[in-house]
Amino acid sequence: MQHTTGGASWGRVFLPFALGYYLSYLLRTVNAVISPALTGELGLSAADLGLLTSAYFLAFGLAQIPVGIALDRFGPRRVEGALLVLTALGAAAFAMAESLGGLGLARALIGLGVSACLMGALKGFAMWYPPQRQSSMTGFIMAAGALGALTASAPVEAMLPIVGWRGVFWIIAAVAAAIAAWIFLSLPDEAGQASRDTLGQTLRSVGQIYASAGFLRFAASAAFFTGGFMALQSLWAVPWLMGVNGLDLAGAAVLLMVLNVGMLVGQLAIGVFGTRLAHRGVRPVNLMQVGFAGMLAVELGILLQIGPLTVLWFLLGALSAVNSQAYLAAAAYFPREVFARVSTAVNLMAFIGAFAVQWGLGVALDLLAATGQREADALAMAFAGLIGLQALGYLPLLPIFERRKKT
Repeated sequence: MQHTTGGASWGRVFLPFALGYYLSYLLRTVNAVISPALTGELGLSAADLGLLTSAYFLAFGLAQIPVGIALDRFGPRRVEGALLVLTALGAAAFAMAESLGGLGLARALIGLGVSACLMGALKGFAMWYPPQRQSSMTGFIMAAGALGALTASAPVEAMLPIVGWRGVFWIIAAVAAAIAAWIFLSLPDEAGQASRDTLGQTLRSVGQIYASAGFLRFAASAAFFTGGFMALQSLWAVPWLMGVNGLDLAGAAVLLMVLNVGMLVGQLAIGVFGTRLAHRGVRPVNLMQVGFAGMLAVELGILLQIGPLTVLWFLLGALSAVNSQAYLAAAAYFPREVFARVSTAVNLMAFIGAFAVQWGLGVALDLLAATGQREADALAMAFAGLIGLQALGYLPLLPIFERRKKT
């Protein structure tokens, strides 16, 4: 059952969810700016840095199956509120850590803590908003994430000389605790809308989702487009801009902010125009087909250094906004009552991809450096490999695969 909410729902429902996803995305991307400080203080290698940062993605990804089950059974207020308490604890642990192992465990706890921030919001919107508002609400919640990514670029870089990277994480810990309290106190009681499936039925449905054509069609693009973009945005964009384009940290942080502004513009555009496009027959998969093709073209421009940097990185961010359409495209193959399980299945692939790409690029860079490759050449070879994987992941989105599904 769905409940239509009035104007007061903006503060009671949307804003707590928006702040949760804002914080989630800030934490996802903040290591890109603090990575030079971490490397200098702890003497980390590229592989160490990639593994440390990707611990967030690994824990986040591993949590997706139980989070999807929990959201369908217990609702977003209980699940997201409790997990954000873990986020606060993880941020505090990161601020106090003195070793790679301690930082890695804290980063993993943070990843677990924010693992329901987007899926909880989408589940809540499905429960408390009418169907005709789903497209715009998805775009606006993703825009809140883009604001978090913006905060994690130039603003965090400006804060580092004042409070240091440890101070940044103490502030994050306090914010996470406050958002958790807001969610517990503000969101409606969803007990009457919980799934009535038994645990056995729920687990069987999860297995059926992962084996279905509707999921498999979007799995590779989620891993390499969404996951690959997250790996760049949250870590490797800054080393690329510094190592290949010769920018200093401040200049790289500005370009990272341009990327995030582009993502914000793209998400807002989907929020504003998504419903109108749907009325004209443009489906989520169509947006993915166009957006991902554009991403490949822009990434080739970045790789070959063709075109102005500001334009290329802005377009990459704007086009990446279609990543969110994978949840709706996959969910169209399934009943509404398993929405959270389908969405978290797609999200799992995105975060497995982010973990693999983020760590894999670091390993590749270390191996290439060991063979005598210059940093710029090693970065270019690793980035070209990612583009190749994305091109392969694009193939199942082609219309021919949809026609086979319908026969």
